[in-house]
Amino acid sequence: MPEYLLILSRSIFAFFVLLLLARWMGKMQISQLTFFDYIVGITIGSIAAELAVNQNTKILNGTVGLVVWAGLAVLLGFVGTKSYWFRRVTDGEPTIVVQNGKIHEENLRKAKLSLEQLMVQLREKNAFKLSDVEFAVLETNGELSVMKKSDAQPVTPKDLGLPVIREKEPRMVIIDGHIMKRTLENTGHDVPWLISQLRAQGVHDVTDVFAGQLDSEGNLYVDLYTDQVDLPEMMKKPMVAASLKKVQADLESFALQTQDKQAKKMYEQQSKQLQSMINQIDPYLRK
Repeated sequence: MPEYLLILSRSIFAFFVLLLLARWMGKMQISQLTFFDYIVGITIGSIAAELAVNQNTKILNGTVGLVVWAGLAVLLGFVGTKSYWFRRVTDGEPTIVVQNGKIHEENLRKAKLSLEQLMVQLREKNAFKLSDVEFAVLETNGELSVMKKSDAQPVTPKDLGLPVIREKEPRMVIIDGHIMKRTLENTGHDVPWLISQLRAQGVHDVTDVFAGQLDSEGNLYVDLYTDQVDLPEMMKKPMVAASLKKVQADLESFALQTQDKQAKKMYEQQSKQLQSMINQIDPYLRK
């Protein structure tokens, strides 16, 4: 077999072995890796590269080496989840480097972190003044966690006692011109309602929509394939139809949510009456 075909076949084999081992080892983010995890990853990658291009390395030997290193990493990770002491041995412990605006020089030296490096990481956390820092901890993955003093933190609605609307997860209801019907149903809406919302924004064909996202308040954001073309101004008639259908859908939702029989009956009656009115005026609103 020609040498380039041999390297090609070995590379493909090493690639898929590495893919399987990566899936087996888990989905930990790069930012969450400790220094030891990083070294293990580099070693496994080096063995895979050696298996792919070095013909003196037997495929079986290289595969065994990959499985052993990956297996040990998985084993250490599993034992680490069961034993705090073992985690301390393999991953180390978080180190306090700033407390009440004061730098712990000894801990900084133990972590082999210079003052300049500390200031860079503080600035990345929007902490430009040491006096604003209540607590700063160097985590085992090398990231710096910073808690600012109370008077240096931004004001939130909770601090001011202001009521806020609880936001829920925005849902993608249109992807690449296709309506995600199940997702749309989970939001309490249906396809006709979505079509009416698109028409209210001047979109007459769902295939023109690249992405459509629905927020917790029922507002639909639309991104078209042709972004350079501005959407026409909202037309009044479709907007009225969309608003009426939204109210009708809200009434149905209220009827399902309430435990009060009288209120449930009232919501259902009003919903039916509004649906009847929508059916009567819808042909005129389409003109």
